Amino acid sequence: MADGALRRRLKTIPTFVGGLILMVVMAPVLLPAIALVDAARWLIGRKRWMGIRLYCFGLVYLTAETAGLMGLGITWVAAGFGRFRGPLLRWAFTIQQTWAGFLLAATRRIFGLRLEVAGADVVAPGPIILMVRHASIVDNLLPAVLVSTSHRIRLRYILKRELLSDPCLDVAGNRLPNYFVERGSDDTQAELAAIRELATGLGPNDGVLIYPEGTRFTKAKQTRALEKLRERGPGLLEQAEQLSHVLPPRLSGPLALLEAADTADVVVLTHQGLEGFAHLRDIWAGGMVDATIRVEFWRIPRAEIPVKRDDRIGWLYDVWTRVDNWIDESPSQNTTA
Repeated sequence: MADGALRRRLKTIPTFVGGLILMVVMAPVLLPAIALVDAARWLIGRKRWMGIRLYCFGLVYLTAETAGLMGLGITWVAAGFGRFRGPLLRWAFTIQQTWAGFLLAATRRIFGLRLEVAGADVVAPGPIILMVRHASIVDNLLPAVLVSTSHRIRLRYILKRELLSDPCLDVAGNRLPNYFVERGSDDTQAELAAIRELATGLGPNDGVLIYPEGTRFTKAKQTRALEKLRERGPGLLEQAEQLSHVLPPRLSGPLALLEAADTADVVVLTHQGLEGFAHLRDIWAGGMVDATIRVEFWRIPRAEIPVKRDDRIGWLYDVWTRVDNWIDESPSQNTTA
């Protein structure tokens, strides 16, 4: 293990485990106080009881982290202290799926969410490049449950390096074939080479996942993205300005994947209804309670993806325009998952 990873985990793991212990020990004091705040908010403004929900969510999240870390530690020992890579990877994948499935199920239960899914029959087989709309701190759970667990597609994730502050993602994510991108890196070519390497050797049960927007959508981020496009010249600016719900896709990562995984189809995962989970203040406002989360997949065969770079850029913008239009249309013919 690199010294940087060890130092990071010596900070994050005790923080998360200690946080769980503190929440459990302090529950007799905290829960009545939180209930009083919730009751006052409801009496004054008929606002939903969010304090109790957030406390329960925090307790569930830290429990999942602690249990996941224990499982990862036990399986590391059982795999000969990491020497037997085959079992180690299989067990890490199982723990990842269990962790994501537990968190998504708990989130649905705590907030009363309904999940509706359409087009899931196009997900398999691999190899696939999974392009996902990014609007929330929760939507990273959807691919693990709806793609990997449901269709046995082993996804390789391209994620931002900041997520290494989550110890389960750190340990499991670095044990499995994933790549944590350093946004704003001075060595862009090295980052792209790592992405291409991740996308090589995909089989019929494999896929690689990317969030083409690179970050969660907000109006402020949309404004900054358009300013950058404006500085680079007209190009795709006009089409980007028509997007209302998504950020214009970043080009380098998706184009690198299309180049490296040259036999993979593209599967798009778009969703609507998780916008209220974008920030803690959105959750506190209560808009997510009893919400319906709509998810839709569609598959684009490799033969329909242009070969030339400029044509691929236009194609990618067309795909993201379709995502934006889908959100506007709010499709209703879905099946409950």
